[in-house]
Amino acid sequence: MTTATAPSPTSTAPTPHQVWKRARGLLIALLILVIAGVTFAAVRSGTNYGHLDPRSADAKGSRAAAELLKARGISVTVATTLDEATTAAGPDTTLLVTGPNLLTPTQQRRLHEATSASTGRTVLIAPGPAAASRLSPGVRTEPHRPVAPLPPSCAFPVARSAGTADMGGVRYTAPDSTATACYPSDGSPSLLILKGRGDGDTVLLGSPDFLRNERLDQQGNASLALQLLGSRPHLVWYLPSLADPSATSDDGSPDNNNDTNAGGNGGEASGEESDFLDLIPSGWLWGTLQLTLAAVLAAIWRGRRLGPLVVERLPVSIRASESAEGRAGLYRKANARERAAESLRAAARTRIARLAGVTAREAHTSDVLLPAVSARTTTTGDDLSTLLFGPAPADDAALVLLAEHLDALEREVRTS
Repeated sequence: MTTATAPSPTSTAPTPHQVWKRARGLLIALLILVIAGVTFAAVRSGTNYGHLDPRSADAKGSRAAAELLKARGISVTVATTLDEATTAAGPDTTLLVTGPNLLTPTQQRRLHEATSASTGRTVLIAPGPAAASRLSPGVRTEPHRPVAPLPPSCAFPVARSAGTADMGGVRYTAPDSTATACYPSDGSPSLLILKGRGDGDTVLLGSPDFLRNERLDQQGNASLALQLLGSRPHLVWYLPSLADPSATSDDGSPDNNNDTNAGGNGGEASGEESDFLDLIPSGWLWGTLQLTLAAVLAAIWRGRRLGPLVVERLPVSIRASESAEGRAGLYRKANARERAAESLRAAARTRIARLAGVTAREAHTSDVLLPAVSARTTTTGDDLSTLLFGPAPADDAALVLLAEHLDALEREVRTS
């Protein structure tokens, strides 16, 4: 009879050098991906613009509306400072303010003075309560409502021509009956036109959604955008910025009394609560997505299994007797008679229990094994208990005698 054995595995932990050799390939690959992602994002960041930017082709940009206006002969100028916006205001100009809530109170008052003295059109995107009170005195705001396709429900020719459009958001209440109210949501208009000097007027829009690239081709959004912003030959697209020097107060400190009730991010104040992801440039989002995908693929690669487990042939095949002799030699060298005796008794109990009709689970329980074995042998109960469950032998001779008695007991049970 032969058996195959393999060297017992060691439990030593890998050294730092071994860990580094195993992980360095993955770390180098991740470093390359990080550098590539950062470089890609940095390159793209130079051409990315914010929401409602007429130069942005992103879903929330407004390049489509700007290009349509240019095709109709309207000149579109981008302004990023208050001085540029107020200087350009005039009778033949439409001033679109995409983020009135980003302006400080001082800036809002300056802008109102410049637009009220003009006979042009001023379009305000979703001004909140404070911004509306300064840029269009007397106007009150109502709570925000979801943007949805709404009918004009008014006599304003522009709205009637455009028809249903994606409106809603902040709603406004006019100070007097001379204002034109359109696109009501829950009873309050989300588009309000206030008459100014001469042919001038101020338009308050509750939401900028109809100006975005992703919605311009829906409902009557394009028609409404072209007619509201294309009524004058010149359009100044004002994108307020916190970097504007006029955003500081007279003593040079930042004026932080901006109206944040309506929300805003970068160049947009939409009257909606902004999502944190909207503040992150799309290049960085794409870079993060690529890095996440690369990490998942690397994890799958490192944990891969190309097929089922294969049983390998062991390198050494030795006789069972040689294995027993080698184990006995180790016990003798360590003077481990107790371990050797317990090993002999455990093996004998397992074999005898099978012959006596005792389960393997109860083979090492004296209360179960001893009565079953006593019924098949002439050995008394005390001697049988000492033989199968007794103390360790005192010397090597007693250990040999124990092995002989266990063999004799097993032969007796087998032949009974």
